[in-house]
Amino acid sequence: MKVLVKEKIADSGVDLLRQNFEVDLGLEMSEEELAEAIGGYDAILIRSATTMTPELIARADNLKVIGRAGTGVDNVDIPAATRRGIVVANAPESNSVAAAEHTLALALGLFRNVPQAHGALVEGRWDRAKYKGAELYGKTIGIVGFGRIGQLVAKRAQAFEMEVVAFDKFVTAERFRELGVQGAASLEELFDQADVVTVHVPKTPETIGLIGAEAIAAMKRGVRIVNCARGELVDLDALDAGLESGKVGGAALDVFPSEPFTEHAIFSRENVVVTPHLGASTAEAQDRAGVVTAEQVTAALKGGVVTNAVNIAAVRPEEMEALAPFVPLCEKLGRLAEGLAEGPVDRVAVEFRGKLAQHDTRLLGIAVLVGILSGHTEVPVNLVNAPQMAEERGIELVETKDSSSEDFTELVTVRLRSGEEDVEVAGTGVGPRNEPYLVSAWGESFYLPFAEHLAVFRYADRPGMIGRVGTIFGEEGVNIVSAAVGAKSGGEHAVMALTTDAAVNEATIAKILELDGFAVGRSVDL
Repeated sequence: MKVLVKEKIADSGVDLLRQNFEVDLGLEMSEEELAEAIGGYDAILIRSATTMTPELIARADNLKVIGRAGTGVDNVDIPAATRRGIVVANAPESNSVAAAEHTLALALGLFRNVPQAHGALVEGRWDRAKYKGAELYGKTIGIVGFGRIGQLVAKRAQAFEMEVVAFDKFVTAERFRELGVQGAASLEELFDQADVVTVHVPKTPETIGLIGAEAIAAMKRGVRIVNCARGELVDLDALDAGLESGKVGGAALDVFPSEPFTEHAIFSRENVVVTPHLGASTAEAQDRAGVVTAEQVTAALKGGVVTNAVNIAAVRPEEMEALAPFVPLCEKLGRLAEGLAEGPVDRVAVEFRGKLAQHDTRLLGIAVLVGILSGHTEVPVNLVNAPQMAEERGIELVETKDSSSEDFTELVTVRLRSGEEDVEVAGTGVGPRNEPYLVSAWGESFYLPFAEHLAVFRYADRPGMIGRVGTIFGEEGVNIVSAAVGAKSGGEHAVMALTTDAAVNEATIAKILELDGFAVGRSVDL
């Protein structure tokens, strides 16, 4: 088999590949040359400079695996690769240690004025008194996002004898206790305690601008802010205003809203430390990424388990044929259940009834975890890494099966335990293509096709309630695509589920909940 190493990876990674395959180095290959040659290769290894477009993938007649030596796979068209049966594998944990160390390096530089003092000294000024700093010892570090990198930061901060408080709604209280970390019930609780705040969450619509004017107002006066995660998480204008007022005592930034990024008022402030996105830029991290990716490519070509596949799980072909149509349903049920829950998820129970119970349903249980965790982890969650990510957060998955099912040929029920609350949703596949349908939520049954945008309400079962929701949606410019209501005969409460052609904002939900008789409402984007 032939492997093309299109971009520079560690020599040890290339050597590993050469032990098993014929390897060509195409570091100087142009886009036109790559398009011409790719049909002759069984695997390709890339970093960030090469884009695997649908057109390029279509020409890769023999390609079996794309290896991305790094975390992100934005430069690979995963749907196109999946349609062609090409495994896409990356090295998601390769830079975790590097990112955690850089976070502490920036914190130390910020607290001890290292870059400012260095600059003064090389310019000929001995400003010893000017750059008196502060210690990390005894300070409280607030970690927003407690996945792999957040936990590594916590461990290193504890070595400095810092107090660690963290917020992550997907990490259980037991997991926090195991790591000797105080779990905050809310961001506000974390902000109230932290002397330094560091963020380690993915970029999602909910996290863009997470550290903005409102968040800064909730922090302690003199707080220091560190961002080595995503540039869009911090509103730089709000941060600059906080620095100007003295509310923020200093900031250290490695990432920016767009890169390269060299012009902003914040760069002129002496109490700001900046680096040009160096979080993953260590020799060890780069070598680790190359070796891990070479291992993944070797496993894919030799029939082994590809542990970092982002698009294809290791399932026997005969099982995959039966289970694959239900993967989207299970992801949607997990996403919806998480959206309906309040607080951290402690336990996930998935029940498979009917024909599904005859199969090895582990893939579908993992798909539920993917839905629950999507958008809440540092690296993209998929059918391979979801179990590990759930374990890191102390989330327990329990599966049960029952071959009997009264109302549906196949039925999947997802139950989440969130604190003292249980949330339950259920769904099935409809028609020859097993289109995902929602058949119950919050204990009430109905029949509704899933869509990208959902709104669910629990309310007092009395006349006129549906019309009130429709009226407010109309006033807010929200178009209802489909609706379903579930209520028990003679019961006091009902559940209404709606699909819309656009996301429903929280203000609209809040407006409905102000109406008499409405108890709970959620807007969930799938």
